[in-house]
Parts: sequence; structure tokens; C-alpha cells
Amino acid sequence: MTAAPDTRHHRGFTLIEVLVALLILSILATMAWQGVDAMVRTRDGARQATEGMLRLSTVMAQWEQDLTQIQDTAAAPALRFDGSALRLTRRTPEGIQFVVWTRQGRQLWRWASAPVSRVKDLQEGWMRAQQWSAISTEALAMVDEVSDWQVYYWRANDNSWSNAQSSGDRAETPAPPASGASGAAPDFDREALPRGVRLQLRLPGGQLTRDLMLR
Repeated sequence: MTAAPDTRHHRGFTLIEVLVALLILSILATMAWQGVDAMVRTRDGARQATEGMLRLSTVMAQWEQDLTQIQDTAAAPALRFDGSALRLTRRTPEGIQFVVWTRQGRQLWRWASAPVSRVKDLQEGWMRAQQWSAISTEALAMVDEVSDWQVYYWRANDNSWSNAQSSGDRAETPAPPASGASGAAPDFDREALPRGVRLQLRLPGGQLTRDLMLR
């Protein structure tokens, strides 16, 4: 007795079915890649934003440290703002240091001199601090994309924030020379330090305002 032949046909995939399956797989792969790419972009954006905030926080801490350590020496203005640069003299354990904050282009820069203790060095340092070309190679870029910046003072007589470039209150008595200083102090209009300083930076994300009371 012989077995009956198997009359069933084994049907495979047609070319159209294979192409349709490949198309579906490619669409799914594209959607998955776009999702992964969006996640990577979001992560990178969050990391850059965090790094930017940390850097800005560090810059503001340096700004506050410079201002809280201002030292009036009578050999050079202790704090002056001319619209483009803020210059100050600050005390350090080694002597008096000149600091310049200035906006050049779209960047906020900071320059600090070596500490000095003689009046002659203070005078020369102050003159050098007036010239950006003389200090630019030693300055550090602190904040990028700064489209504008303004500085305001809180003065005793005004009892409000006012333009830092306006005339301030005259100092009643001369400040003592720097420790170890010798020589004659230069003749310049001495102004009393303001009670507070307000910094305003215009950044891509908006305006940053930082108030600091000095006394």
C-alpha cells in the first residue's frame, strides 16, 4: 500500500509583501532614531544650560568678592564706572590690586593686576588700567553674548539707585595711603563709596540684575 501524495502547496512571501515589510521596518527605525536624537538633544541642551548657570554663578561670586574688598587708598579712585568699564582697587593679603570689569564686543571681561603697596606703583597701575590695549592680553573672558550692561549706585543722598556716571558724594576726609606706601598722592576728585552697586547684564535669555550692598 502506497501513501497518497501530499497535494498541499507551501506558499512563500511575495515580493510586494517583502517590500511592504521593509517599508514598515524603515519607518519604525526612523521614528525610533528621531526619538533617540530628540532625547540626546534635550540632554545636551540641559547640560549646556546647567554649565552656563554654574559659570554665571561663579562670575557673580567673583564680582561680589571684588566689590566687598574695595579699598580706598587716596592714591587712585577706589571705584569708577565710565560706561564701558568699571575700575576698582581692592585689598589683598599682599597689597592693593587693580581690577577692571569691561564689555568688549559681546563679552564681559575681567582683568586684575599684581598686588602693589607703593603709591608710585598704584599711580602707574591706575594709568595702565585706563588702557584696554595694555591689559587685554591678560584679561579673562567671563560672560559671552552680553549685548549691554549697566551699573547703578545706591548713594546716601539720593536714597535710590542712580546712574553710576553721575556725580557722587564727595569724600569728607582723605583716605589713608596703602600700607607701606610712600610718595605724594595724585590730585583727583575723591568720591565717597556708594552704599550699594547694581549690575545689569542683557543676555540672550533676558536681563540679569544683581544688587550688592557695600555698607
